[in-house]
Amino acid sequence: MDGFETAKLIRQREQSSTIPIVFITAGYRTEDSIFEGYAAGAVDYILKPFAPEVLRSKVRVFVDLWKKNAALRDLNAMLERQAADLARVNKNLTAFAYTVSHDLQAPLRAIGGFSKIIMERYKDTINAEAQELLTLVIHAASEMSTMIHDILLFSRAGQQREINMSDLDMSDLVRSEIQKICEDNPGCNVKFEVGALPHAHGDHAAIRQVWFNLLANAVKFTQKKTEPVIEVGCTNNADQNVYYVKDNGAGFDMKDKDKLFEPFHRLHSAAEFKGTGVGLATVSRIIEMHGGEVWAEGEVGEGATFYFTLPGKE
Repeated sequence: MDGFETAKLIRQREQSSTIPIVFITAGYRTEDSIFEGYAAGAVDYILKPFAPEVLRSKVRVFVDLWKKNAALRDLNAMLERQAADLARVNKNLTAFAYTVSHDLQAPLRAIGGFSKIIMERYKDTINAEAQELLTLVIHAASEMSTMIHDILLFSRAGQQREINMSDLDMSDLVRSEIQKICEDNPGCNVKFEVGALPHAHGDHAAIRQVWFNLLANAVKFTQKKTEPVIEVGCTNNADQNVYYVKDNGAGFDMKDKDKLFEPFHRLHSAAEFKGTGVGLATVSRIIEMHGGEVWAEGEVGEGATFYFTLPGKE
């Protein structure tokens, strides 16, 4: 067995397949022999005579590269294990979301529905205190249902899934979501000012949710204003479209700007403004999944502006 066959055998074995092989020869000096050596898996082919210090330097380099490659392979193996663990966690989260949506919401609907029936059917026979307690039950069931709905949206927004990219008419999306919000809030007296919105590229359902959450958030925090105004527009920064929703509502302290997009974190008490603390976190997740950015600026009592970007069409 010559050196070429030995090198091939070393490469064929899994445990030694990555070991650097250096051919040193005084006899096999033709180009065909050199090519055969490299084809067999050699990292170098040295002809005698040679300078010993050159060989030592080359061996040090090859050994160092081998060690670094081995460390890289170990890192890749660890990342693959972590990816597999993450996939299992996501699968469990999906199963949990299904359980929440079906097994928890159904009893809540029953609690709220039966409480309403009792109030309507027996309103002449139950006293005022009982009616007040039933009203509290109905209200609590409704709030819990809303919280579960928002948590589900947040969970789904964070799952690794295929994004169905398409051309988005942002003006049409905004008009549609404004109409929906006004229908849900009949007494809403907000003045909406919608500027020119260039088309974007993204997942239609996901970006629609982004607009809804930002607009609903602005409506909520302007409800105590006598003349609430919400401005929707777009600016261009470094050849990138920056969409924004601006309001003249409660605003916030800029020192808390990093907390705005944290799930379940609220800057205002439930007594001041209702909410679950999930809407803006969902916006952040969706925009991040699209490879964009989201941030906010505000001042207490003067309103807030929420910005987001979306990458251009590839």
